[in-house]
Amino acid sequence: MYDFAIIWDWIAFAVRWLHVVTAMAWIGASFFFIALDLGLRKAANAPTGVHGEEWQVHGGGFYHIQKYLVAPENMPEHLIWHKWQSYITWVSGAALLMIVYWVGGELYLLDPTKADLSLWQGILISGASLTIGWIAYDFMCKSKLGEHSTLLMLLLFALLVAMAWGYNQIFTGRAALLHLGAFTASIMTGNVFFQIMPNQRIVVADLKAGRKPDAKYGKIAKLRSTHNNYLTLPVIFLMLSNHYPLAFGTEYSWIIASLIFLTGVTIRHYFNTMHATGKGPNWTWAVTVILMIIIAWLSTVRGPDTYELAESRDLTPYEQQYASADGFEEAYDVVLGNCSMCHAREPAWEGMHWAPKGVVLETQSDVARYAEQIFLHAGLSNAMPPPNAIATMTPENRGKIVAWVRNARAD
Repeated sequence: MYDFAIIWDWIAFAVRWLHVVTAMAWIGASFFFIALDLGLRKAANAPTGVHGEEWQVHGGGFYHIQKYLVAPENMPEHLIWHKWQSYITWVSGAALLMIVYWVGGELYLLDPTKADLSLWQGILISGASLTIGWIAYDFMCKSKLGEHSTLLMLLLFALLVAMAWGYNQIFTGRAALLHLGAFTASIMTGNVFFQIMPNQRIVVADLKAGRKPDAKYGKIAKLRSTHNNYLTLPVIFLMLSNHYPLAFGTEYSWIIASLIFLTGVTIRHYFNTMHATGKGPNWTWAVTVILMIIIAWLSTVRGPDTYELAESRDLTPYEQQYASADGFEEAYDVVLGNCSMCHAREPAWEGMHWAPKGVVLETQSDVARYAEQIFLHAGLSNAMPPPNAIATMTPENRGKIVAWVRNARAD
């Protein structure tokens, strides 16, 4: 009989796989079309309404691409819509967030040292907060601020900084950065679903009805698409950050996240300028390097969590369930003897400065908190510890971990 933990982990893996694949498709399409737009050139013999054209070579053939700034005179018979990449990326990302941070909220979402929240309160904040970004951003774009692109981007940056700080006050470090990425990605998908696609449909409907489309709809779609282009790189960083404690394991992780948005601007500005003019401004790389040096320095500042603080705090109901189960003491000794040299607040393993993935296994509350993960990685499988790291993780010791977790589930 399959253990539910195994089935659930494979579901999470499958959803993550889908999310990564569709995200690559969306990002690839976004980067391609931004580069295409910026690289268009005027042609003397271009058809009426053509704004620019570009020749490309790929896959053994040549492509001649023309862009109509508003629309062609007649509706093409075959029209490809680039929308599903965005939609499926967001839907799969939302599903993954629910799987990892809602169902696994006691472990990955809530930090009892920051805020005394129940799981349902944390989930409510998680879900509701993702709508705030789109509502605020869309309001700003539709207001007079939409006529001032630089000011609009500065206000959006201020909103992102505020959310980075706010998430860091209540969620675990990894959940805070992941939610900031989801917050930003929701703005990006909102642009596609609520603005870019509806405006394109208006243009298509006008063509089919024989009316001349209004150029403003294309301009709105282009503006939102450009905003998405500058937000893409920071979102990728935030989505990857949960694998790197140096990004989320510091009390200044919210500042790191804020600075990453600036690097997204400098990097994209270089490439966008290069696509448009043939040469990018080299100063952007100097600024990016300086920002990354500051980020690396901030990552060395540890958070307020200490062994003494963790040892003294009361166990949560979730932790108590595992800490009071039969076999906990034996399993705890196994974890301390095989895992804690790396998974410590100050790892003893040479050259390791942070516990892998930020998972600390020192106190009883630590071990109880990560019971299910220990069960999967060091009980049912041989994923942990690494083969060359320790020699005492015998099948008998792995059996003690498995027996303990199953006893806790049965209680």
